[in-house]
Amino acid sequence: MSTVASFKANRKTDSEEWQLRVDLAAAFRLAAELNWHEAVANHFSLAVSADGKKFLMNPRWRHFSRIKASDLLLLDSDDPSTMDRPDAPDPSAWCIHGNMHKSLAHARCILHVHPPYATAIASLADPDIKPIDQNTARYFRRVAIDLGFGGIADEQEEGERLVRALGNANRLMMGNHGVLVVAETVAEAFDDLYYLERACQTLVLAYSTGRPLSVLSDEVAEKTAKGWEAYKPSAFAHFAQMKEILDAKDPSYAD
Repeated sequence: MSTVASFKANRKTDSEEWQLRVDLAAAFRLAAELNWHEAVANHFSLAVSADGKKFLMNPRWRHFSRIKASDLLLLDSDDPSTMDRPDAPDPSAWCIHGNMHKSLAHARCILHVHPPYATAIASLADPDIKPIDQNTARYFRRVAIDLGFGGIADEQEEGERLVRALGNANRLMMGNHGVLVVAETVAEAFDDLYYLERACQTLVLAYSTGRPLSVLSDEVAEKTAKGWEAYKPSAFAHFAQMKEILDAKDPSYAD
């Protein structure tokens, strides 16, 4: 039986994992719709085991717009033979996601991309997301910043360094590289990445005017960031609505 056929046959007996596959596949398709993807690079992953060490991830060099639930690789961060598999993942994906799933319990869903605006901000000498409006204030003092870029992240030492850079945070501005967000669920991670890219778009446009930024006071920025916490349930509604949009266009992501 083929891998795809096997997954489909087991849907009823492993419905929880299948739903995780569907949600992650939807996130890939939506990322392509929103222009967050980059060629056949970048990676999303999602833990399926209680300890977070077994996880789903996109296969090597597959375009986000074509990924289906049945395509996703099931990997084990404790398996040293992973890169010897005939369907081994991309080395940089294994380096980053494998190490994070192995070491960071809170990083159950990991979304790493190079979207235009977040990457532009990450490429500044100061990649901090300045609180200049409601969306940018969501990230006030809530983003880890890594300025140690040393090339493509495809070595074990680099993966371990990025684990330390993220630490207990949920967002990492990867200097000269891109952005990474983690969350408990795909819905929460997707919503957070959506707003982070929107915040960076606003900041890039504001910088482009050449006029001084009107940065919120620390007090107001912190109040606004805390205010966002009351809206956390909206992440699930946002993701559900986006999946309905996908279903109307092309429901094949759920195959």
